[in-house]
Amino acid sequence: MSCPICEKRPPKRFCPVKGEKICPVCCGREREVTIDCLADCSHLLAAHRYESEHRTPVPAEEFPYREVSVPPEFVYQHWAVIAGLATTMLTFQLQNNDLHDADALAALQAITETVRTLGTGIYYERPPEAPLARALYGQMTQFLQEFRKDESARTGTSSLKDSDVFHLLIFLLRLAKQETNGRPRSRAFLSFLRASFHRPATSSQEGSRIILP
Repeated sequence: MSCPICEKRPPKRFCPVKGEKICPVCCGREREVTIDCLADCSHLLAAHRYESEHRTPVPAEEFPYREVSVPPEFVYQHWAVIAGLATTMLTFQLQNNDLHDADALAALQAITETVRTLGTGIYYERPPEAPLARALYGQMTQFLQEFRKDESARTGTSSLKDSDVFHLLIFLLRLAKQETNGRPRSRAFLSFLRASFHRPATSSQEGSRIILP
């Protein structure tokens, strides 16, 4: 019997998606590329663990808004917004199993650029074209609007400025670039968020599992 993918090598690893054994080479080569891996697959978890332990820094040319500084203390000061945006993405993923890191990145990039234009005085909105990324973009936009509305209802005004939102979105965008592995069907970044926000987050640094990029 040979691997059902390559039809050459002996099958040794059980693939939950295929429902049968495939060879280790095809498992590594097709994982999160042609195979939409399940989040609890032991081989996927081992691969993500290895990637995390051997991760290299994001190249300077790919580092989002590298001219913008986002101090750690600023992020922790606005941790409730970070937690809310992360929870929005995770809730959307639960409702849309086909969401991948690429969709989350596209939504983050689009909303960051939209908020950036607010600082120039020229509002320009260009949501992603892909349906899932566009829908997630809308959910994150709605969260930010409701966050400000709730804060205003409690205190009489919202202290969250457009420039604050811009910097917080840059932080999440950099985090996504840092945590994803770049495979077309990767959910490494989304899995990282789920592990980091598996319980209600607070606005303080205590208990946070995130290392700021």
